[in-house]
Amino acid sequence: MEDEAAHWLMKSLLVDSWFGVWLALFGLLAQAVFMSRMLVQWIASERAKKSVMPVAFWWLSLAGAVMLLVYGVMRRDVVIISAQLFGLIVYARNLKLIWNEKRRDLIN
Repeated sequence: MEDEAAHWLMKSLLVDSWFGVWLALFGLLAQAVFMSRMLVQWIASERAKKSVMPVAFWWLSLAGAVMLLVYGVMRRDVVIISAQLFGLIVYARNLKLIWNEKRRDLIN
């Protein structure tokens, strides 16, 4: 019975080893973190009754991108790697701009 369940799980995740199972589960978690940023942005915008981009959006973007980059490297998937590398630059830059603005506000 265990062998049947293991076979079904591996077949469902399109992998052929337990390492592949754990990697696929990590990739799914990474995607969930990355997608959660949209939920955060949507809730913040609904509350404000206008489109807003909370800082948590950028942190979730950065965390999800790092996780997906790790997943892409482990899978040796150039498409995932290239997409996440570019995103990391954008997310980190937005966080730096936010940090600079807050620092300026504290000084003034």
